Amino acid sequence: MNLVAQAWHWLTDPAHWTGIAGIPNRLAEHVSVTFAALVVAAIIAIPAGLIIGHTRRGAAVVGAITGGVRAIPTLGLLTLLGLWLGIGIEAPFIALVVLAIPSLLVGAYSGVEAIDTHTPQAAQAIGMRPAQVLLTVELPLALPVIVGGIRAATLQLVATTTLAAYTADTGLGRYIFSGLKTRDYAEMLGGAVLVIVVAVILELILATCQRLAQRVAIPASHNL
Repeated sequence: MNLVAQAWHWLTDPAHWTGIAGIPNRLAEHVSVTFAALVVAAIIAIPAGLIIGHTRRGAAVVGAITGGVRAIPTLGLLTLLGLWLGIGIEAPFIALVVLAIPSLLVGAYSGVEAIDTHTPQAAQAIGMRPAQVLLTVELPLALPVIVGGIRAATLQLVATTTLAAYTADTGLGRYIFSGLKTRDYAEMLGGAVLVIVVAVILELILATCQRLAQRVAIPASHNL
């Protein structure tokens, strides 16, 4: 029996679909950690990116910082945080938040910065305050790019959340690390396939969201 057939047998084995270590529970853990990290990173990065794009200040600094953060090896950061915080979900969660911030930050400020300067100036000319310009004019127009940043960050997180199993017994990565330890390559491949399926599904959903955001941006541009 070749490895692909073994992985298929592992995936279709009813024993792997029940219990706390079953695929549904691991899948729920994986998605929960991914979205929790995405939400925390978005709360930090998107408002900062919108303000930077609105004021047209600090983009060069942000570009340098995000480039540096992206260069940090995630496994190295996770190991360092694991040594500091110990075994548990805290270390991988912080590493995932750090990983997601650059894509979200760049998406937010790039989306606002790409707007023609005459558009916010026209909004200010009719009496809008800076906060109103940002929220009612620039944000809708920048939404497709912002969603693109969310899309990129989500796919990064789905893949990298597998590393959460390095210091915590959680997520689909547990199958990969467990299979590596026991040399059960069918389990490793099965775990990898599950991660790929999750990534593809979320990519399709977010691609649809980005198209919808484009429809929101077009009427907003015509109103000015």
